Amino acid sequence: MVPLHWCLLWLLLPLSSRTQKLPTRDEELFQMQIRDKAFFHDSSVIPDGAEISSYLFRDTPKRYFFVVEEDNTPLSVTVTPCDAPLEWKLSLQELPEETSGEGSGDPEPLEQQRQQIINEEGTELFSYKGNDVEYFISSSSPSGLYQLELLSTEKDTHFKVYATTTPESDQPYPELPYDPRVDVTSLGRTTVTLAWKPSPTASLLKQPIQYCVVINKEHNFKSLCAVEAKLSADDAFMMAPKPGLDFSPFDFAHFGFPSENSGKERSFLAKPSPKLGRHVNSRPKVDIQKICIGNKNIFTVSDLKPDTQYYFDVFVANSNSNMSTAYVGTFARTKEEAKQKTVELKDGKVTDVFVKRKGAKFLRFAPVSSHQKVTFFIHSCLDAVQIQVRRDGKLLLSQNVEGIRQFQLRGKPKAKYLIRLKGHKKGASMLKILATTRPSKQPFPSLPEDTRIKAFDKLRTCSSATVAWLGTQDRNKFCIYKKEVDDSYNQDQKRREQNQCLGPDTRKKSEKVLCKYFHSQNLQKAVTTETIKGLLPGKSYLLDVYVIGHGGHSVKYQSKVVKTRKFC
Repeated sequence: MVPLHWCLLWLLLPLSSRTQKLPTRDEELFQMQIRDKAFFHDSSVIPDGAEISSYLFRDTPKRYFFVVEEDNTPLSVTVTPCDAPLEWKLSLQELPEETSGEGSGDPEPLEQQRQQIINEEGTELFSYKGNDVEYFISSSSPSGLYQLELLSTEKDTHFKVYATTTPESDQPYPELPYDPRVDVTSLGRTTVTLAWKPSPTASLLKQPIQYCVVINKEHNFKSLCAVEAKLSADDAFMMAPKPGLDFSPFDFAHFGFPSENSGKERSFLAKPSPKLGRHVNSRPKVDIQKICIGNKNIFTVSDLKPDTQYYFDVFVANSNSNMSTAYVGTFARTKEEAKQKTVELKDGKVTDVFVKRKGAKFLRFAPVSSHQKVTFFIHSCLDAVQIQVRRDGKLLLSQNVEGIRQFQLRGKPKAKYLIRLKGHKKGASMLKILATTRPSKQPFPSLPEDTRIKAFDKLRTCSSATVAWLGTQDRNKFCIYKKEVDDSYNQDQKRREQNQCLGPDTRKKSEKVLCKYFHSQNLQKAVTTETIKGLLPGKSYLLDVYVIGHGGHSVKYQSKVVKTRKFC
């Protein structure tokens, strides 16, 4: 009599260069087999109670076999598509009767038995077409040879198969709660908070699990295998194996969640030689994120884009088996960015603007009359600010502005101008802006390129300090102020004093030294000096020079700290 195991192995002999033992559910043998990871390599045998991973070429069917030895045996088969929809069917083939040849009592030749099994189509038990994780479950299955046939008509793809004759005791896949939906509990412009009911595998069975949250902009995923396939779309994981060879399907350490040293151990994922397998075109990386969060069942996703639809999936993974189950995913659109109020600029009127750090402000200028030119005056009070000007949607200007700048643009009848001001990344910005079609007189004073105040160290005394600053060809009014400060006066305090938009009207009268008019047609001689008297010995003073324009708007030069001599 020919044993059933050897009958199956002779059936599969052409698929392997060496004889293989048929996996059984003898636990001692089973554990020995799974430790020998090469045991199932290039095999069409499905082991009992272990998940295998393999590869399908498009339009090339693949068949797997397993034996149920006794009638009335429970049976469960799970097929997980990873990257494309699958067509698969499960059929039962009766094994040949153990009849003797010519009454001699000898069995029929094994090759004849193998051919007899292959030629019979068998009874189809179940079929499915799609990309869902699908199951065949029977509480009482007849003995015989079972054949699982899989086909991908869309593209080359990965898949996983799990079969067991002890489904009640195995339970490798984590269970879902009675309500497996993922709920959106909070929605913001850049954040979404998700919540889901815990898996009974953790709460009742006390098995170790972890949850993984997946975020993307395309669609929900049916399995973690599909997520991994997307994440590895242009990685070596998606390289096709040599036709006729499978990946080693029996590497538990890498199913679902790669280990830290997966690059060294996962030999069956190593990038094959270009001569092996088909050429696989690399695909662009998908905008997808997977975050494993332990056993928490509430999670807030951050750093999202406003007014954008996202798809959220949650997977619960058994830490022992590394096998996972998908919750029912959800989707949500983040809230819109708060609409910016647009400030209307009036022709010839100065407008004060405050811009938050990295923030933006929008202004609109719509001249009421036809015009040939438009002039923008900008006075940046603190940090630099970026300005963009568009005329009827067309970008005309984009520059960074420090201090005072003037821009003159060509006009257009009935044109409307949109001005965008963007704050500096280091801090908030303050500025004054004026738009006009009649720039007869500049409202802001003209400034030299260098607005520093120079102190002459050799001219310092115990009661006075001599300083100098540059002027321009325009006749402007200059006012100088002094304020006693501590010796510990630092750069942070100095920076707060550097608001160039604060005019002399904000200073105390006692701090005023003098005001005077000054200009020179020869810029090389446009320098003025002043000696500040009445100072105390050994004291530090903050000196400020303000230049005041025709329209009354003032600009402050860079502040200067001087210290009088202690002994004279």
